[in-house]
Amino acid sequence: MTAEPKEIPQGPAVEAGRDQKYLAIVDDEAEAKLNGLREAHGATWDSPNDPHNPYNWSLTRKVSIAIVVSCGQLATLMSTSMMAAALNQIAEDVGLSISVTQICFSIFLLGLAFGPFLVAALSEIYGRKFVWLVSNVWYILWNSLCPVGNNPGLMMAGRFLAGCGASAGVTLTAPMMADLFHAKDRGKSLALATLIPYLGPALGPIMGGLASQHIHWHWLFWILSSFEALVTVLGAIILKESYTPTLLRRKARAQNPNLYPKNSPLTQQFYIDLFTQLRKNIYRPLRLLLTRPIIQFLAIVYGLDFGIYVLMLSTYANLWIDRYHESETISSLNYLAIAIGTTIGAQAGGHLMDYIFRRMRDRPGAIVTPEFRIPYMIPSVLLIPIGLVWYGWSAENRISWVVVDIGAAIFTAGCFMVGQGMLAYLLDEFAHAASANAATRMLSNILGFAFPIFAPSLYDRLGFGWGNTLLALLYLGLGVPIPFVLWFWGPKIRAIGKEV
Repeated sequence: MTAEPKEIPQGPAVEAGRDQKYLAIVDDEAEAKLNGLREAHGATWDSPNDPHNPYNWSLTRKVSIAIVVSCGQLATLMSTSMMAAALNQIAEDVGLSISVTQICFSIFLLGLAFGPFLVAALSEIYGRKFVWLVSNVWYILWNSLCPVGNNPGLMMAGRFLAGCGASAGVTLTAPMMADLFHAKDRGKSLALATLIPYLGPALGPIMGGLASQHIHWHWLFWILSSFEALVTVLGAIILKESYTPTLLRRKARAQNPNLYPKNSPLTQQFYIDLFTQLRKNIYRPLRLLLTRPIIQFLAIVYGLDFGIYVLMLSTYANLWIDRYHESETISSLNYLAIAIGTTIGAQAGGHLMDYIFRRMRDRPGAIVTPEFRIPYMIPSVLLIPIGLVWYGWSAENRISWVVVDIGAAIFTAGCFMVGQGMLAYLLDEFAHAASANAATRMLSNILGFAFPIFAPSLYDRLGFGWGNTLLALLYLGLGVPIPFVLWFWGPKIRAIGKEV
């Protein structure tokens, strides 16, 4: 990804072409940027309008890439939730207790937590496309093996390793969009890339409900693997490498083969170089997580958001089966409310984020900073506790399914709007977007693993009303204040631990 200039004066006069002094500054900065790329990678683009620069690719190519990677991420999100409606049947066939089966459900999230460290590191060495393809093949292999022989150990290991492979979709989608689209189009690009995958939380449980009643649950895994195999073949054909450092290293090698010598995988030097780069690039997300408080703040707000969201995914089907006495198939249809919430949050939210960004950027003397994303995040974090309380107390009092689903839709809209705002903030701030994304998402996926494990006991003891109220209060205390903190002190927090 090419780091974009930050904190530059912008305004309507600039866009209208009336501020010639500013245009001269922009030209100078563009030239300096090209020279910086040459110093860093040994080659640079021929001009700011070089057609080989991913920013200058046609909209058709960009949209095609976005559709392919979003279809790949769809399988990831479906894998997260597909077991929800079939948990009881899986527990019976595999010979596990419900609580241990819940761990099988959740352990996929541990793979999503730790896989990104390797995925991000490899993508910053070899580029996005190669790592995306290899990770998809890894996911297909282990996801297909999960149900074989109804073996508990294989199920547990397969879910974890499939999660590691599936983490490529979560880790690389946003950085690939940042490779292709400028900051002013960040919201639209993320909305485009998430249009298809955000149907996953609904389609996964619906598939699970259908499988548990009409076909064997084994086919849940094999259908998803077949779908991902098709997407991987399309990706091999349609995807183009978009990571600027990789593209410029290739260009530099073509101009001067001695600059980046290629060693054969059969030589010892190949593996010495590989592990040297891996050690550096795997360390980067860990260093960001440990030394950059801005990562820690964003990890907390998104971690709580995602943990509570996965908790709801894991219990939503049982709410309708046990409390409303619906069949597995009918109960799974309520997940459409979650899909509606995520779609509204992602699509309307993406355009709203760009609108807010443009309005703030166009103010006289405005200085563009990542904090331009915060006014979008503030109402988003408030939707989460509102939706939780609405959904919880409606279910507690057995009010009509419509009311419960509206509360769930409000909650999930807030969740995904927060996620979009966080991603845009990260992409604005960090040049190594994949590493920053991996560092931020580690906590969220660990909480996504842990929260569903205690979900049954939470609702057994407190009921849906007080259980969701407790979760809402937790989020109000720890998650809601963070956007306000970043609005007032964001630049100071970002400066801590930042390398010059």
